Amino acid sequence: MTGSAKRSGPLAGVRVLHLASLGPGPYAAMLLADLGGDVMIIDRPMPLASSMPPEMDPRRRGQRSIVLNLKKDAELSAFLCLADDADVLIEGMRPGTAERMGVGPDTCLRRNPRLVYARMTGWGQVGPLAQAAGHDINYVALTGALHAMGDADRPPAVPLNLLGDYAGGGMYLALGVLAALFERAESGRGQVVDGAIVDGVASLTTATLGMIAAGRWGPRGASPFDGSMPWYRTYRTRDDKFVAVGAIEDRFFAALLEGVGLDPRRWPRNTQADRDALTAELARIFATRDRAFWQERFEGTDACVTPVLTFSEAAQHPHHTARQTYQIIAEVTQPSPGPRFSRTVLSSPANPAAPGQHDDQFPGWRA
Repeated sequence: MTGSAKRSGPLAGVRVLHLASLGPGPYAAMLLADLGGDVMIIDRPMPLASSMPPEMDPRRRGQRSIVLNLKKDAELSAFLCLADDADVLIEGMRPGTAERMGVGPDTCLRRNPRLVYARMTGWGQVGPLAQAAGHDINYVALTGALHAMGDADRPPAVPLNLLGDYAGGGMYLALGVLAALFERAESGRGQVVDGAIVDGVASLTTATLGMIAAGRWGPRGASPFDGSMPWYRTYRTRDDKFVAVGAIEDRFFAALLEGVGLDPRRWPRNTQADRDALTAELARIFATRDRAFWQERFEGTDACVTPVLTFSEAAQHPHHTARQTYQIIAEVTQPSPGPRFSRTVLSSPANPAAPGQHDDQFPGWRA
């Protein structure tokens, strides 16, 4: 993998191939690139359908792209040569597809025993559903997480695909890759990482399962973090915006009541009737003022009340501005690379790579 620009970060020098995929695979590749990895996207001659143009896709930032048709022997050989020199390979196809294409883990690891072969699927490489189609909502549903979301008198609330695709999928796979690289430093050997979204989402429910076992979790619409409690939910403001309240602990709850002018002796939270009455009263109070009023009222206090911002508002918030949480790359506002390190400086990502943008770095490979 020659011709890469010098990058900084804890993964500088780690060479990554990403067989172009959708959703969590690109996000995992982005995380590795943000941390300094030299990531090469192997795009297809006919690009995958995507939710945005590749040149604007933040998940492709800081990476290179070449187009290879793996159905052609010469270009398949070219890919295998790249894999011989790689530290990590990410693929996101149904189980068995990579093997049929001649780029499965047995082939690649036989040629490069140090390779970390990272597989990203919804259901995993084995199990009754391994070959089934699915999307974020399906994986979240099968873990019990979806059933717990929303109001008791409505169907479960559909979350954004952050939970399955990106937390349970891409983030979980990146963690597996880093662990395999760490282990390789001792053993000298690569291995396969089976990254299944359903496994990652199940892992995210760990604390909830513990609360269920301890009797601290109720059905949907009666649990601490599902929006049913007056101290952990959102409220509409006079200007038809919202504030978020997270005043769980007693002292934070007291600060909330003080901020809205309620006497804690009059507003206990011991029974469901108490909670229902308090929810109604807080809804009434928050609706009497605009969101900006409540933001100013509670900012700097321990009441755990914040404005519910739109994406565009979030990027302009003074806290994010001070921390440079967001930056503009290729005219797209997006999160800055992270996490932050005390010594290691992360490179500012280059613009997302267009498919085949770096073909000229590998001349003579076309059949």
